[in-house]
This record gives sequence, C-alpha cells and structure tokens, in this order.
Amino acid sequence: MKGAEASAEYAAFRREQDEWLEEARRAYVRKEERQTQFVRSLQLGIVLSLLVGWELGARWGILDPLLFSSPTAVVQLVADLAASGELWRHVGITVYETLLGFVLGTLGGIAVALALWFFPLLGRVLDPYLVVLNSLPKIALGPIFIVAFGAGPRAIVAIAAFVSVFVTIQVLTSAFVAVDANFLRLAYSLGASRLDVFRKIVFPASLPTLLAALKVNIGLSWIGVIVGEFLVARQGLGALIVYGFQVFNFRYVYAGILLVALLATAMYAVASAVERAYGRRPK
Repeated sequence: MKGAEASAEYAAFRREQDEWLEEARRAYVRKEERQTQFVRSLQLGIVLSLLVGWELGARWGILDPLLFSSPTAVVQLVADLAASGELWRHVGITVYETLLGFVLGTLGGIAVALALWFFPLLGRVLDPYLVVLNSLPKIALGPIFIVAFGAGPRAIVAIAAFVSVFVTIQVLTSAFVAVDANFLRLAYSLGASRLDVFRKIVFPASLPTLLAALKVNIGLSWIGVIVGEFLVARQGLGALIVYGFQVFNFRYVYAGILLVALLATAMYAVASAVERAYGRRPK
C-alpha cells in the first residue's frame, strides 16, 4: 500500500514538474516573440522615418529635388515603367543574369573545392594562385571578360560568377579541413575509401557551411551583374541606373537601386529559408 502511495506521489510530482517546464517554455517563447516583434517594429520604423524625412526634405527644399528626387517620384516612375512593360524587361534580364552567375559561381567553387580535397597535392600547388586571385579587385578584371566573352550578357554572367566563385572555394575548403580528423582516421581504419569518407562524413559536416555561403554568394552575384551592366549592358537594372546618370534624371538611379535592394533581399530570404529548413530537418 505504501509502495502504491509512493508511486502516486511520484507520478503527481512528475506531472507538476512537466507542467512547470512546459509553462516555462511557453513563457520563453512568448518573450522571444515579443522581442522579435519589437525589433521588427524598430526596423520598420527606421525605414519609414528615413522615407518620410526624405520626402519632406525634398518637398520643403531642404534636399535638392533634382539630385535627391523623392520617394513619391521614384514610386511613380516605377509604376510608369511597370505599366509600359519596360520595368519587367529590365528586371527579368538582371534576375536571369544574377541567377545564372550565382549558379555557375557556386557550382564552379564546389568543383574546385572538391578537386582540392580529393587531390591534396593539387591543393598545395594551387594554394598561392588562389590566394592571389582571391585578393585581386575582381571588378577591375571586367574589361578582360568583355574582350573574352563580348560586350553582352555572357560577359556580365562571367563577371558575376568570377566574383562569387572564390567565396565558395575558400569557405568549402576551410569546412573540409575543419572536419574532426578522428572521424576520418576511424573511417579509414574500417576500410572506407576516400569517396566514402567524403560522402558519409566530410560533405554532410560541411553542408551547413555551404548553405551559409550561398547567402554571401547572392550578394556578390548581384554586385558582379550590376557592375557588368554598368560597363556594357543596354538593358537591365544596371543599365537603367546608368541611363539615369547620363540624362541627369536621378529618379531612374533611385528606382534602380530600390529594385536591386528588393530583389536581392528576396533572394537572400529564399536562401535563408533553405538554410533554416535544413537546420530543422531530422538528422
């Protein structure tokens, strides 16, 4: 009888503990949600304050309306370009070039990083060359790409890929080297081949790093494409910005910058969602 009472008391104690832990977890989640909402409210408030200040400054003559334009004028221009269909042509070309440069740069970086891992001697030979190439101001090589690929989309895509490829190489090779050597020695001692070790240990351990590098590559690809369009393009958001400078109509400049920011943010958000989805995946 005493054993049954003790068991009942213990079960009641465990229920109380579980309820307390669940309530503590819910309180923590509510606190985090409130803090997240507060941070987002501040972020939105800063953006709105800047836009309102910009608009009022232009209307009241504090800012030169010719040089700085105004948010309403920029939005009106974007609406006019969208209505005429010209906006979608510029956006489509730039997004296509950015995505293609991003994919080629990422895949090229992965291929080089794989070669350096599978062939360590090759990595030792190429290491100084990769360091030099990575330290170069890659945008300065734009004219060489234009001569090599022609003054068109191929040169722009090549610039974007070249700008982003070295991040992938550097990040992945560092991630491959950072894998715990004890796991590798254990796998080799059990008869695993180098390919097996890479597939089962090295690549899974490096995948989160690769996903994080994708977010960096997106920004670099946008930089490469816009600079390439500055140099040679007659279409695209970069060309739209250059046109604004040429005719001294800075509404086009601000419209192009706004669209680039929004599109780059959207692509970054997609990459972040992929990274979070991988993090939530059952291991």
